[in-house]
Amino acid sequence: MSNMQRPITLPGKVEFTIESSGRVMVKGPLGELSHNIPSELAVEVDSGGKQAKVSCSRTDKKSRAMHGLHRSLLSNMVEGVSKGFEKLMEIHGTGYSVDVQGNQLVLRIGFCHDVRFDIPDDITVEVEQKAAQPGNPARFRIKGIDKEELGQFAADIRKVRPPEPYKGKGIRYSDERVLRKEGKAFAGLE
Repeated sequence: MSNMQRPITLPGKVEFTIESSGRVMVKGPLGELSHNIPSELAVEVDSGGKQAKVSCSRTDKKSRAMHGLHRSLLSNMVEGVSKGFEKLMEIHGTGYSVDVQGNQLVLRIGFCHDVRFDIPDDITVEVEQKAAQPGNPARFRIKGIDKEELGQFAADIRKVRPPEPYKGKGIRYSDERVLRKEGKAFAGLE
């Protein structure tokens, strides 16, 4: 089934409201999100309230792309307010550590100062292992209902010290694979 005909399944605990201005409100057990739909698109909920469908009046390439984007955004909103999203992050490097102090994430990653991030209100951070040791990285889990905001927060954290290719030290996603390079070999004197 193509993306143009695929409906968004609405779990029973999710309220999906379409306002006359084109704004869609999605409310569930984990929170509430809203999104503005462009005038070229229409959103309808079936009579039983079990599915929502996004439709587009035109079929040119730009309209189809816009349809797919907004359908995915609405689908992510429904999943976010019902189940939530999470990313597991790892910090590799002996002596590196992570901590949560109040509403700040504190990283000790080899700089002369701690790196601090203000945690947004609708995101939570749970530290699973505070300090990295050889073969055992520090781990923390980021959770939230807005997939875009969660992904941007995780990317901003990773950007501070991305994994380097020689020893693999740095911040990475738990499922990320780092391509390792071999160091320079000693040529020796003859």
